Amino acid sequence: MASSTSLLFSVFTFFSFLLLASSYRDNTPGTITIPLTSTFTKNPSTEPLLFLQHLANASLSRAHHLKHGKTSPLRQISLFPHSYGGHSISLSFGTPPQKLSFMVDTGSHVVWAPCTTHYKCTNCSFSDADPKRVPIFNPELSSSDKFLGCRDPKCVSTFSPDVHLGCPRCNGNSKNCSHACPRYSLPYAIGASSGYFLLENLNFPGKTIHNFLVGCTTSSVGEVTSAALAGFGRTMFSLPMQMGVKKFAYCLNSHDYDDTRNSSKLILDYSDSETKGLSYAPFLKNPPDSPVYYYLGVKDIMIGNKFLGIPGKYLAPGSDGSGGVVIDSGFGVGFMSGPVFKLATNELKRQMSKYRRSLEAETQYGFTPCYNFTGHKSIKIPDLIYHFTGGATMVVPGKNYFGVEPEISLACFPIVTDGSNTLDDTPDASIILGNSQHVDYYVEFDLKNERLGFRQQTC
Repeated sequence: MASSTSLLFSVFTFFSFLLLASSYRDNTPGTITIPLTSTFTKNPSTEPLLFLQHLANASLSRAHHLKHGKTSPLRQISLFPHSYGGHSISLSFGTPPQKLSFMVDTGSHVVWAPCTTHYKCTNCSFSDADPKRVPIFNPELSSSDKFLGCRDPKCVSTFSPDVHLGCPRCNGNSKNCSHACPRYSLPYAIGASSGYFLLENLNFPGKTIHNFLVGCTTSSVGEVTSAALAGFGRTMFSLPMQMGVKKFAYCLNSHDYDDTRNSSKLILDYSDSETKGLSYAPFLKNPPDSPVYYYLGVKDIMIGNKFLGIPGKYLAPGSDGSGGVVIDSGFGVGFMSGPVFKLATNELKRQMSKYRRSLEAETQYGFTPCYNFTGHKSIKIPDLIYHFTGGATMVVPGKNYFGVEPEISLACFPIVTDGSNTLDDTPDASIILGNSQHVDYYVEFDLKNERLGFRQQTC
């Protein structure tokens, strides 16, 4: 039986959905391609394995947050890779439009941008962390921005039915409270961002989404990029949900450990048409405490020609939020909880036993296993194969989930783990399929039919 709090939240969510629907109903969708003006950072390392070590540290922190943190019909947008593990698009907010670079993150639930010349970023690792050099959205230069009030259904749904506890001056059932929605604090992989919410125009050529909920971030901690963030998660205030699209898709370029300016496309699709040539994996129902993420129906995983025999409790999320497989564009290579990681690495060690283990590299980089393939022309890494519910398979080639440094004949398995030993130590997803694993895949998040479509292609 649903609790009164859950029921109240559902009511607020329903009315907020109606409010969102009205924000885009008056515009006719079109097909457009928007060129990217992106913010780039310096490569954290010219050595691939050192870079992967940097990426793994951020990924492990993100995994910890995922586990413990509670919180035409087509539109085509250019999509760029970044050497620190992310991809970005260009979006324009306000009147007149102000264009900024936004990181695309399917593991986040809101859209936000730095919004003040006094923006502070503490312990940030990007080169232009000087507030005066960070690109910002300035609401003072926009004639269409509105503050979000405490009684606005979007304020209630963004936080919780108890949001009024943060509005002490909005007492009782008063409908005339003019106070602003409380400030937000959003935890991320290795830091957090805080600010306040606005309602703004999101502008595309030939289409404007009015009253789009966007975060005005005034301070951050531990960010790896000066870019803003576009949440593409499964909740109602992510970018695709606010736009009312039926699906979105992308095809990710390889990072190749640098900041390349070759772009691919992010597609926002309002149509009911089915994309040709895709295989499909179902999205599973989210646990109550993890509404943002896209959980996939997985039967088992193979390494080479061997099934790992992963127990079902790790492959599907339980009612308590434990277990499950998540696809996350904001995650680097990937994550496996302790028991799954042990199954995978034991099988890798068995199949790659002809290569010499490099314990020195494992100590230096923190990865296991690592191999020195001196004396071999190359190293053969078995495919990592996801077998989805319904029969589809996704083949991840070795180059997408292994770090290889051919100049010194070294290869390491950089998927991170938290060292948990039981499901009790794994309160959320057991496996995260990071963006490197689906490089050179066309990936479609079919929101209407609740499924992931994919096909291999050069991006």
